[in-house]
Amino acid sequence: MAAPVPPVVLVHGLRTSRTMWRAQVEALERAGHTAAAIDLPGHGERMAETFTLDGAVEAVRAGVDAVGGRALVVGMSLGGYMAITHAGRYPEQVAGLVAAGCCSRPYPAVLRAWGAAADGFFARLPDRGAAINDALVGRTLPPQAASDVGEGGFALDVVGDTMRAMRGATPLEDLARVEAPVWLVNGRYDHFRGDERRFLAACRDGRLVVVPGATHLVSLVQPVRFTRVLLEALDELAARARASGAGLGEVPRAHPADDPRLVGHDDDVVAESGQGGRGDAS
Repeated sequence: MAAPVPPVVLVHGLRTSRTMWRAQVEALERAGHTAAAIDLPGHGERMAETFTLDGAVEAVRAGVDAVGGRALVVGMSLGGYMAITHAGRYPEQVAGLVAAGCCSRPYPAVLRAWGAAADGFFARLPDRGAAINDALVGRTLPPQAASDVGEGGFALDVVGDTMRAMRGATPLEDLARVEAPVWLVNGRYDHFRGDERRFLAACRDGRLVVVPGATHLVSLVQPVRFTRVLLEALDELAARARASGAGLGEVPRAHPADDPRLVGHDDDVVAESGQGGRGDAS
């Protein structure tokens, strides 16, 4: 009997929407997995709503409920922080956690500075910063990724509320509550990886994956490599389920969907990796 493989719920980053996950959703579905991307409050189809920490966690909880009540939860940047917070509050819903681009503690001074810039400088611009946002997207993302991100619209007015909400986030404490396997995924040139070893040390069952050539939005700038990380995470969860059910040791992982249109070779994915638990890193 095939091992049960959990569905995947994907949580987007700040100012973007669920459309940023097009490449991953299509790839996972071609590989036979169930994948659902959600919108957080204040973003995408929920842009009229106010972003709050509780509201964002509720959105993730509802997204997991919609696919059966337990999932591999994947978050990028803001979505990574929300996925971690959700896992700390609802560990029973989390078969595994992939937190990408969010290995920096939410320092109050940084949050205040970003919030002040959003509520002050950008709010006073005639276009509320749309031209600056579009220029950054065009310069930092591949054309297809830029199109995917833009499809759901940009939440230009959500930053101030988000920075205020993030003051209540406690990612290190939340990670310490998660018993499910955790993958911390960062681009090599991600400016949010400064505390990655502390985040890894906080995990009970964590591993660190660094994707070569990638910047902060790793799923968009290296979609094939990021998809491979998700497929390998699903393989590991299935192997654990088989081993637990049969009382056997670790089952070797296989990649039945190793299609060059879908994923790259394993050697292309990880430049460096580490695995550890609480107290294994400082």
